Amino acid sequence: MRKLLIAGLFVALSAGAFGQVSSNGPVNADYGKKITASDPVEARIAKDVRHQLLLLPWYSMFDDLEFTVEGRTVILSGYVTSLHAVTKSDAEGVAKRIEGVDKVVNNIKVLPPSSLDDQVRRETYYAIAETGGLSRYFWPTAPDMRIIVDNQRVTLVGLVNSEGDKNMATIAANTVPGVFQVTNDLRVAK
Repeated sequence: MRKLLIAGLFVALSAGAFGQVSSNGPVNADYGKKITASDPVEARIAKDVRHQLLLLPWYSMFDDLEFTVEGRTVILSGYVTSLHAVTKSDAEGVAKRIEGVDKVVNNIKVLPPSSLDDQVRRETYYAIAETGGLSRYFWPTAPDMRIIVDNQRVTLVGLVNSEGDKNMATIAANTVPGVFQVTNDLRVAK
């Protein structure tokens, strides 16, 4: 199996007769615009899925949508807050309507409602946004950095420009009261 890094976000895997096009992190507006795969239909499906997920009205910085295209099957994964639970069904709906898609597997997890998690989300956002210019990662319509909170455990996902920004985000998230754990899954864009 061979891996190709595509525009910092997408990884194309090809094996045997079926290739696989996979997002490797949250769906972002600025990264992954060029998608290639051994099968041009899979590449087109992946591009269309990415585009449609970006257009979802309730997709926020506190949600993480990812997908994989295997043949004509789209596998959705990631997390959405209970406030935006409709995003799970909306994501499945838009993926099903894409030409060439035969099947959609929806593995998106709806995070349980929690006022403590909501507070941690807000405070983590403010802590990171107020740290050394990191607010720029939240400016785009589809933010480059996402904050996922599940049972007061914070996971940072997305893309940043440098290892320093990645480390500053971790430090900022760790200063938030009530956070039990911070996992930094941010990737440095090349």
